[in-house]
Amino acid sequence: MSLLRVENLQVHFPIRSGLGKRDVVKAVDGVSFEIQPGKTLGLVGESGSGKSTVSRALLKLILPTGGKALYQGQDILAMSEAAFRPLRKEMQMVFQDPIGSLNPRMTIESILGEPQEIHFKDRGRAQRRAASAALLKRVGLPEDSLARYPHEFSGGQRQRIGIARALAVQPTFLICDEPVSALDVSVQASILNLLKDLQTEFALTYLFIAHDLAVVRHMSDDIIVMNRGIIVEHGSADDVCERPQHDYTRKLLASIPELG
Repeated sequence: MSLLRVENLQVHFPIRSGLGKRDVVKAVDGVSFEIQPGKTLGLVGESGSGKSTVSRALLKLILPTGGKALYQGQDILAMSEAAFRPLRKEMQMVFQDPIGSLNPRMTIESILGEPQEIHFKDRGRAQRRAASAALLKRVGLPEDSLARYPHEFSGGQRQRIGIARALAVQPTFLICDEPVSALDVSVQASILNLLKDLQTEFALTYLFIAHDLAVVRHMSDDIIVMNRGIIVEHGSADDVCERPQHDYTRKLLASIPELG
């Protein structure tokens, strides 16, 4: 049984065109896929392809226009917010921007402790602090980082903190939305390897989103290629990268020297 099955997901945005006319932008238009437990599905496409809109719809950060998203058999898109709230700790996101996604006014202890306080109400401060220190150690940061603020860290270190925050509530499913695109090339590999190690250690399932097909191939078991809101190709990582069927996929491959 798949952990997540998405059926005909649609996200349409109404806009005003000339002379007061109304139009619709189909950011996501009929997207369907499955992710098996413990696996990584890569979602790749250029800016504006709809890939990040998919991720935000799945976490109900934006409201979809139609479709279903069956998480462990439950249609989360049909749930009320009250019914979905207990599942939020199961489904977490690692964001693209490691600066903007961390509150600059909060210490790292507060950033890692806040989600625990919400979802693990039986944990006292000492327990939350101990859990946070263990998470920091696991992502490669010292315990004394707890007293510091986000601006005191490099981009790669901030992304490690973002990963630790996502893990703080013991999720099953992580959406990694362009998690290395804002980082220097020199640190990207270390973050990708950390994500792969954590997946094995904690039996995590990933939806890994990026515009770089080389990065997606490195991380993924299967790959979806999106363009203008629709899926144009879907298959195993090897098939998509070595035997592409769609011109758009070939274009993405041709833009990557090491895969071209």
